[in-house]
Amino acid sequence: MPPPPAPPAAPPRRLVVAITGASGAAYGLTALRLLREDPGVETHLVVTRGARATIREELGTPVPGLAALADVVHSEGNLGASIASGSFRAHGMLVAPCSVKTLSGIATSCADNLVVRAADVMLKERRRLVLLLRETPLHLGHLRLMTAATEAGAVVMPPVPAFYAHPKSLDDMVEFTVVRALDLLDAGTAPIPRWRGNDAPPRTPHP
Repeated sequence: MPPPPAPPAAPPRRLVVAITGASGAAYGLTALRLLREDPGVETHLVVTRGARATIREELGTPVPGLAALADVVHSEGNLGASIASGSFRAHGMLVAPCSVKTLSGIATSCADNLVVRAADVMLKERRRLVLLLRETPLHLGHLRLMTAATEAGAVVMPPVPAFYAHPKSLDDMVEFTVVRALDLLDAGTAPIPRWRGNDAPPRTPHP
């Protein structure tokens, strides 16, 4: 008797990664690198025009080299891309870094480019949208935009350093923030320190 057919492979979990023109291009680069290590994730990348200049200035990395870390790359102006439709099954989206201009578009549903349109799709389909907003200090207009985006369902996550993780370098600080952001999207394979509570029993060492 022939063996039973193998079960169909699980479809990939699609994540959209957008890099906008705010300072902090390393967050987007690190997200792509970590997601590349997760075999169950298919990444869809959008890089804005402003981000291209920031990437050259901060990373010294050409955009084609960065784009090679993604499974699919979309043009910022292509509003007919797959990720612009709610019928395209995507698990969530990370905007890293997120500029105030992009935040404004998301908060007001002004989808004049693919980043904002894809983010708007995530919100209307009740999917997870994480925004690594890079701006400081904040004025009242910024705060109102953050409130509006949060009320619509986005997670606004300013990339604040976590000193309790005892980072040894700038790369450590960036990676910790990105791992936390990916954790919100149930993605990534990098371990993350988790608080066990001060009343948790001590761990039993392995023999």
